Amino acid sequence: MKTAFASVLSTAALTLMASSALAATEISWWHAMTGANNEVVDQLAKEFNESQSDFKIVPVFKGTYPETLNAGIAAFRAKQPPAIIQVFDVGTGVMMGAQGAIVPVAEVLEKGGFKFDKAQYLPGIVAYYSKPDGTMLSFPYNSSSPILYYNKDVFEKAGLNADAPPKTWPEVFEAAKKIKSSGAANCGFTSTWLTWIQTENFAAWNNLSYASDENGLGGTNVKLAFNSEPFVKHFQSIADLAKDGTFRYGGRTSEAKQLFTSGECGILTESSGGLGDIIKSGMKYGIGQLPYYEGEGRPQNTIPGGASLWVFGGKSDAEYKGVATFFNFLSQTKIQARLHQVSGYMPVTMAAYEDTKKSGFYDKNPGRETPLLQMMGKAPTENSKGVRLVNLPQVRDIMNEEFEAMLAGKQDAKAALDKSVERGNAAIQQALGN
Repeated sequence: MKTAFASVLSTAALTLMASSALAATEISWWHAMTGANNEVVDQLAKEFNESQSDFKIVPVFKGTYPETLNAGIAAFRAKQPPAIIQVFDVGTGVMMGAQGAIVPVAEVLEKGGFKFDKAQYLPGIVAYYSKPDGTMLSFPYNSSSPILYYNKDVFEKAGLNADAPPKTWPEVFEAAKKIKSSGAANCGFTSTWLTWIQTENFAAWNNLSYASDENGLGGTNVKLAFNSEPFVKHFQSIADLAKDGTFRYGGRTSEAKQLFTSGECGILTESSGGLGDIIKSGMKYGIGQLPYYEGEGRPQNTIPGGASLWVFGGKSDAEYKGVATFFNFLSQTKIQARLHQVSGYMPVTMAAYEDTKKSGFYDKNPGRETPLLQMMGKAPTENSKGVRLVNLPQVRDIMNEEFEAMLAGKQDAKAALDKSVERGNAAIQQALGN
């Protein structure tokens, strides 16, 4: 009996040791994707896990973008962070400011045995998610660019050319007035994200300074500069159009998209990542580039939105190897090309873009190349690499408060922008501890 029992124990121990040796290293991935985008996350994890047996990606939904970021910060402080966390573009400065919390993705890839060559990635995206010396800090997962959408049926009813979207802001404003006055729609123009699209990207696309120190990419002690004359002129035009409803405000983030998909407004400026809902609406839509003001060297380039994947410090070598292997998997041309083609998000790599182009996808889907052309048309300048503040979410909240007071007729554009800059600068200094 003793011999038999010892034999059973020995066999069980060997089985346990064997299974432990074969067990895949789990890599936790916290994200903020919902609906169809959540399904994409689960599908990617499934495909990666089935492609090899050493690592297992475990995706965990942690709420909205801000909730996911806050959960990650809390987990880091409790010394229990995930390996990977998805952080929206606004949180880039926050992550950079968390000294010792993250490991640059370029370093992670190299540690994992993969050669990192930033030339294979889209330059505009690399610039946004990199340090001044060019080191890429996070992996761009779902990058987008703001573009113009328009309702072709509304354009035809208003007597506008449905095959020629307006290119400049004066053309947008005139088209919006015609849509409203003709009764083709109740509202001519609306926009999501007044902060990201009408301020941050407005600055980059028109090659204007948003703030000092390369808009915060070159240093943290930043002075905001988006109350100069071009910004004042632009926002006053929007405020004037809002008086009779030609421009309609939908909300601080993406709420205005519903005003467009419902047919209420004929023109929308929105993220390229909003394409899925517009297609789902069934409307006859068109795509144009983000409008700009005519001037030498304009338009310049847009800056990315969306989110990227950051890697927390304090993990094992096996976990870093797994993260690197997963990011290498995500960089595959077939994966990136597929993700790009089924959504409005941009491919991370040049190879995926070129593969999509060669396939004839853009010929069959007019306008789908627009976000990429906007970002890649020109090398970024000091004004157009992006915006990075230690507390950009807070600064955006301040701006939204002042914009809403402006659109309610309580102040003009100059007052709104001056107050935004004054309050924003004070908030930045407070965040820096000055």
